Amino acid sequence: MYIPEHFEITDRSEVLGFIKANAFGQLISSIGGRFFSSHIPFFLSEDEKSIICHLAKRNPQWEEIEDQEVLVTLQGPHDYISPSWYRSPGVPTWNYQTVHIYGKAKLITEASRIKNIISELTEIYESSFDTPWSPEYKESMLSAIIGIEIKITEIQCKYKLSQNRPESDRLEVIEKLQERGSIQLSKAMRNEL
Repeated sequence: MYIPEHFEITDRSEVLGFIKANAFGQLISSIGGRFFSSHIPFFLSEDEKSIICHLAKRNPQWEEIEDQEVLVTLQGPHDYISPSWYRSPGVPTWNYQTVHIYGKAKLITEASRIKNIISELTEIYESSFDTPWSPEYKESMLSAIIGIEIKITEIQCKYKLSQNRPESDRLEVIEKLQERGSIQLSKAMRNEL
């Protein structure tokens, strides 16, 4: 990914926090020489050296993914930025936060590990509910999915939040984003001031 220096985020704890908070993304690989993408939830392994997901076995992506270099893209808040919001001259642009994760894919076929993947995802996304769902797995359900562990080789993180603009422009953009209801992006921009 193209990342000008002023948009690059290298602080590991910041990057890992972003991944955990924005864990729904795209798994991109190659099938027969053509790019293929699935939109799915991910989670980091306990040692934070892998990112884990699962696919339905009906999804052909898993069939050629073993040992393939893959790309996972995760997107945070984003919005259009009008040059009319700047106090100094500018051009239309888009502000956003994103992470690209590169790694080698390994299939997870053991039922116990697949069950652990589903349990982990359930715990992550159900824990905030008053009455979280308690999964009861049937072998037929588990046999319909396959797990994927991606050993991370590189993480790129880009926060394009008008850091190249004067502070007066950035404050104006934050105000306009709040007016538009783009609260998460305006908070992210304020954190970069």
